[in-house]
Amino acid sequence: MPRYFFDLLTDKSHDKDETGAEFDTLDEVRHQAMCALPAIAADEVPNDGDRQTFTVLVTDEEGHSIYTATLNFAGLWLRRDAPVS
Repeated sequence: MPRYFFDLLTDKSHDKDETGAEFDTLDEVRHQAMCALPAIAADEVPNDGDRQTFTVLVTDEEGHSIYTATLNFAGLWLRRDAPVS
């Protein structure tokens, strides 16, 4: 079964996947990349500001890039003077 590696790129870092995971089909690889992004963003967004980008870059065993997915977060104050209850 082929092994694929899921690197995480953000505005500030590039975390290389040294372990990888095995998948039977490319559809499974795509699904894993798509599911990983919201989970990563849920942990990271509250820690680091109103503009963030998260990218998963999937490579095969030979190091060829085969899939990428990106999730952008953009927060924008519409009114900061509103009373807090």
